[in-house]
Amino acid sequence: MSKILVVGGGPAGMMAAVTAARNGKKVLLIEKNEKLGKKLFITGKGRCNITNAADIDELFSAVVSNPKFLYSSFYSLTNDQVIDFFEGLGVETKVERGGRVFPESDHSSDVIRALEQEMKRLGVAVSLRTEAEKILAEDGSAIGVRLSSGKKIYADAVIIATGGISYPSTGSTGDGYRFARECGHKVTDLSPALVPMEVKEWYAKELMGLSLRNIEIKITDGKKKLYEEFGEMLFTHYGVTGPVILSASSIVGKKLKEHPLTLHIDLKPALEEEQLDKRVLREFEANHNRQFKNAVDSLFPAKLKPVIIELSEVPEGKKVNEVTKEERLRFVRLIKDFHMTLTGMRGYNEAIITKGGVSVKEIDPGTMESKLVNGLYFAGEVLDLDAVTGGYNLQIAWSTGYLAGVNAGK
Repeated sequence: MSKILVVGGGPAGMMAAVTAARNGKKVLLIEKNEKLGKKLFITGKGRCNITNAADIDELFSAVVSNPKFLYSSFYSLTNDQVIDFFEGLGVETKVERGGRVFPESDHSSDVIRALEQEMKRLGVAVSLRTEAEKILAEDGSAIGVRLSSGKKIYADAVIIATGGISYPSTGSTGDGYRFARECGHKVTDLSPALVPMEVKEWYAKELMGLSLRNIEIKITDGKKKLYEEFGEMLFTHYGVTGPVILSASSIVGKKLKEHPLTLHIDLKPALEEEQLDKRVLREFEANHNRQFKNAVDSLFPAKLKPVIIELSEVPEGKKVNEVTKEERLRFVRLIKDFHMTLTGMRGYNEAIITKGGVSVKEIDPGTMESKLVNGLYFAGEVLDLDAVTGGYNLQIAWSTGYLAGVNAGK
């Protein structure tokens, strides 16, 4: 019976362990933390966005780096099969806006518990507080690992599923990249991804805590449009975050490192400028004797109103019936294009994932085995694969972990 060693107890590692054990292999999973799934526990704000219920073609279009590499992975373990897998383990699921799939209970701990119980049922040995220090290789083949304690563990195949370097407090400290380099693999440039962004303007701080739904954002570099998305976002003391912002960071991050970009927020995307002007006119007519600042309450959340009024340059005490057409149109355009200057991205401490990783050119996409070292497999975030928000990154972890688990020790 082949002995498989899995390094890393996150989603990819646990899926690899379960799959290898279901395929009749003897499996040992080692994890340096005191518990499994530490980062999985905080995903989706603790609710664990397991996958996305989109058509499989949409899965590929949601992947930012190397989508073609995932062809075998996504078809070997589809998003529908991931849902079936967890429901088979007793985790009931539900689909929310944007196709996001969550456990019915809204608890990520249920997902982790289900994986732990399945590993126990299958006889997977789990060793916690156990840190791998070096991959052992002989004659071009992986034969095990040396632990930080100096102990050596031998195996027929080694699966590296150590994650990236985002949220280092969860144990993601980039060990897998070091292992890969030591084995001769190229690791592409690393950067934080799915990460909040910082803005220059004073009013971001004023809007701290304000969440905007059903808005449309656009990010431009001069006249060039880099990104556009509809959804929700949130203001923070340093800038902006929330689903549309996090996804944008993966697309525009490289440019943002070079120079500032402009974030355009359409606060009323359902209305064309002309329709919005008519709506504002109706508000003005209904409040014609009131001051401008008191006549626009129904258009914005309370926290946004003073900022918009100040930026509109319409004197707040001016009577609505005295507001000129030019002032009104400027106000309408501001609602359709409320913009801010993006100056940079937050660090790994706040990044959901790491962009970059082990070069997929050196990995067999059909098996997840290294093309350089026999019996060495990679799965999950340690690879140069990343996607936008919405459950797609976990789908990458499950699918690549599954393929590694199926093929390791064959």
